[in-house]
Amino acid sequence: MKRILLVEDDTVLANSLARYLKMHGYEVDIAKSYFEAGDKTFENMYDLYIFDINLKDGNGIHLLEDLRFADDKTPTIFISALRDSKTVVKGFNAGAEDYIKKPFDPDELLVRIKVRLESKRETEEEKLSYKDIVVKENTAYKNGKPVDLTPLQLNFLKKLIKNQGRVVPKERFFELMEHPSDLGLRVTMSKIKKKTGLEIKAVRGLGYILQ
Repeated sequence: MKRILLVEDDTVLANSLARYLKMHGYEVDIAKSYFEAGDKTFENMYDLYIFDINLKDGNGIHLLEDLRFADDKTPTIFISALRDSKTVVKGFNAGAEDYIKKPFDPDELLVRIKVRLESKRETEEEKLSYKDIVVKENTAYKNGKPVDLTPLQLNFLKKLIKNQGRVVPKERFFELMEHPSDLGLRVTMSKIKKKTGLEIKAVRGLGYILQ
């Protein structure tokens, strides 16, 4: 079950939205102030934030700026009665993914929540990492610098990272090759090792493992 933190100092609205989202399968925590929200984000992990901007003891935009500074990348939707373009721009510049102006239809919020969570899931699936290697958006990086891999080498690397610590049968690699062969497989693995510096071990008669 996805967990949402709703930061809203209007008790009636907060409780109403929380009930609605719970009816649609979400777990919802409510924070009614800047400092309560800060405590909850420190104590718990959330899949999504929904922040009002004007809070009694602070500002939702400043709250998000503080969280982003602390490397918290949780997707965030702002809900606010503030309709001026400057505030909207500030919200997005602070790191928000969406902004809904009050009053709004709860169904619209629900749709936007689903979009944000789906986008987060796809991003998590796309990013792979092992030691100093990160694969993101079909590019491999070593210590933050791009590694020049062919599409086949990149696909081999993805399969190894996804199965790190386990032997990947050579047949799984053959499925990715236009002209499968043991020699072609060995050459490709050798080039990946040289370019990435990773320890890729051949397990005789079985396949390859990333150690």
